[in-house]
This record gives sequence, structure tokens and C-alpha cells, in this order.
Amino acid sequence: MKTFENPFDFSACVRPTAVHHSVYIDPAIFEIELTRIFERSWIYVGHETQIARPGDYYATRIGRHPVVMVRGNDQKIRVFFNRCLHKGAQLVGEGCGTAGKALRCGYHGWIYDLNGALRSVPARGGYDGSAVRPGAEEFALRSVASVEQHHGFVFARIATEGPSFRDWLGPLAGSLDNFVARAPAGEVEVAGGVLKYEYACNLKFFVENTLDALHPMVVHQSAARSAREVVAASGADKNALAFELQALAPFAGSYTFYDDMGARVMPHGHADLGGAASIHSNYEEDPDYLAAMMAAHGEPRAREILALSRNNSLAYPSLMFKAPMQLLRVVRPLAVDRTLIETWHFRLKGAPASMLARTLAYSTLVNSSAGMVGPDDHQIYRQLQSGLATSQIEWVEMSRYSGAGEASADGSIGVKGTSDAMFRGQFAAWQTLMCA
Repeated sequence: MKTFENPFDFSACVRPTAVHHSVYIDPAIFEIELTRIFERSWIYVGHETQIARPGDYYATRIGRHPVVMVRGNDQKIRVFFNRCLHKGAQLVGEGCGTAGKALRCGYHGWIYDLNGALRSVPARGGYDGSAVRPGAEEFALRSVASVEQHHGFVFARIATEGPSFRDWLGPLAGSLDNFVARAPAGEVEVAGGVLKYEYACNLKFFVENTLDALHPMVVHQSAARSAREVVAASGADKNALAFELQALAPFAGSYTFYDDMGARVMPHGHADLGGAASIHSNYEEDPDYLAAMMAAHGEPRAREILALSRNNSLAYPSLMFKAPMQLLRVVRPLAVDRTLIETWHFRLKGAPASMLARTLAYSTLVNSSAGMVGPDDHQIYRQLQSGLATSQIEWVEMSRYSGAGEASADGSIGVKGTSDAMFRGQFAAWQTLMCA
């Protein structure tokens, strides 16, 4: 006898230590998520350095909605729905570009100021007696409801109601602060283009996996063991190893190693994996970078900034970032079983070029579909999506370390690194948004 009959009773989809398999495989639920999760949440749009000058734009999506982030002549950053108010054509294609002094629709030539106002309409005389005219408010570009920034990271929300950006970000702000504090000059900028790869799985599998510390030593054992064998055969000191070997070896760490690095569970589904220790914490120090940090901050503060080491930080539902590696990954849901991931790399202003080289080396080695770690995840995601298709096993178990911890003053809860509490926190946020 089934224990769950109605996949749209979202209050019954989530149990204290389990979730119903339909939340990963039901196309109807996925479509509802695009509205209730992605339109009601604060979603990362892009970084201010992608639109450095007036007229620059970056076009992307929030759920199903095409949006465009534009810098105006007043230097203000605005996020519009990317569609002309005439026939609805997208004004610009996805990605970065520059519109110059105005945005022009490529279909009938309607032109909009950088602040969204309709500037001109071709063959205007044909509209005499209608509401179509330059400056008409009803034909101005539509803005999303809210836009906020944190250290140049731009977030937007489509819904008019919900928590303020500061309340939503909460204690996770400290992890973004650390991302930027690692720049000797106190600023970061997007470096180069974007690395895109598509997974044959539901977006939640990827989001959960970025915080899953039970899988590295199993899924990635071939790459990690090979790295350790090379290290053992070379007899070299760990600080003399090539960076690639330093990066791969920790994936074979023990369960105790991953438990001890710890994690934080935060309101609204956010979480951090790692803290004083992580898979990144034993990399060889770059002497030029360390010197630049000490010159900028003084040795005690520089050491404090660099001592905080997190594997991944999640801004639920769609942004993961690695402060120690200066990169972030954005989730773009395509279908119930298709997810596009964008990886963006950042340059630390005031840091030597070797730091960006390290970021790119890590990304291509670990995140890329052509690397030594990413393909392992691709295969597991396919197996997860396929395995959950059976209706005979309805519930996905999430009971590891189920005891509730004490919340700190900022609302976060410290847990062991392999705790399922991070996933339970995501589904608590999911349920709140889906049932609202």
C-alpha cells in the first residue's frame, strides 16, 4: 500500500528525515517549482564587473523568465524582463554584450533608454490615437520586483513579497565576505567567459551533491587514489607537489576527515561545508599572494581571512560558491531531468596572476565535464535519476545525524560534515515556498 498518494500535497512530500521521490522526477512538480521556488526566492543574476560601463548588459534567466541586467548612464544596475513591449521579442541574446546608448529590438526597431523608458518607435505616425508613444509608462521595459547587491554580486527577485535580501542572505553573508576579503585590494572581478555543462538530472541532485561529504571517497576514488599513488611514488613533500595532485588527493579523505571539517545549516536552505578545515586547507601557500595579503591587511588579519576554508557554500536554491578557489556555480533548471550549470571564475584584485591560474586549473580539473572528477558526478546523477523512477521505493532517506543542534546567535547551526541536516534544511525551505 502506498504511503503517499497526492504529489501536489507538498506538506506531505517532506518528512522529518525523508522526502518523497516524486520531488525529483515529476515534471508537473518541476514546473510548479519554477514559479514557487525561482520566482519567490532571491536568485543570483551576475556580478557587477560583467557590466562595467554604461550600456553593458548581461542576459540570463530566472527560472523560465529571460532577464537582462543593464548598467545605466547613472551607473545604476537594473534588471529587466528581456522582452520588447511590442511583440514580445527578446531584446538581446543570452550572455554579455554592450548596447551602447540604448536597447533596440531586432524585430521592429523599438528603442529603449538604459533606464527602460521607451525612446522611439519607427513610423510613429501610424500609432496616432493609440497609447503607443515615447515615454509611455505602459510600454516601458518591465523591471523585476527587487534588485540587491552584496560586494558586487547582484541578486533579483520576481515576487513582490518575501523576506528582505539581508534577512534572506543571513549568516551566509560572511562566506561571501570571505570570498571578497581574499583579494588584497578588497575587490573581485569576473575573469574570462563561462564554463557550461549540462547534467542529465534534476537540479536538486546537483545542489545537494555540492554539500555531500559522504560521496567523494566513493565516487571519486579512482582519481584520488591515483593522485595519492603518484605522491607516494615520488616521495615528494606535499608542498613540492604539483597543484593538481594537491587538489585531487583530499577526495580520498576518510569519513572522519569530512566529519571533522564541519558544516553550517542556515535559514532559507543555505549551508556551508567546511570551516577551519576543508579539502582546500592544505594547499601550498603562494608566497607572492601571501605577501600581498599581509601588505594589504597585516599578518594577523591576512591569516584570519585565509584560515576560513569552505568546500562549498550554498545560497539556496541556485548558487554555489567556493571562496578558497574564487569560483561560483549557478544552477539553470531546464527540465525535470536536465540541469545546466554555469561556472564563473574570479580574479582577486591585487593578487598575482598565479592565483587566477590556480582557479582555472582547479575548475578544469574538478568541475569540467572533461576533467578527472566531474565525469564521475555525471554518471552518478544519471543513475540517481534512473533509480528513482521506480514507484516501488517511494521515500528518499535523509536521517544521518538527525539530532537537532543548537542555533547560534546568527541563526546558523553547526553540524558534522557528513550530516544530512544540510539537505533537510534545503527541503524545509522547499516546503515553505511550495506551500506558501
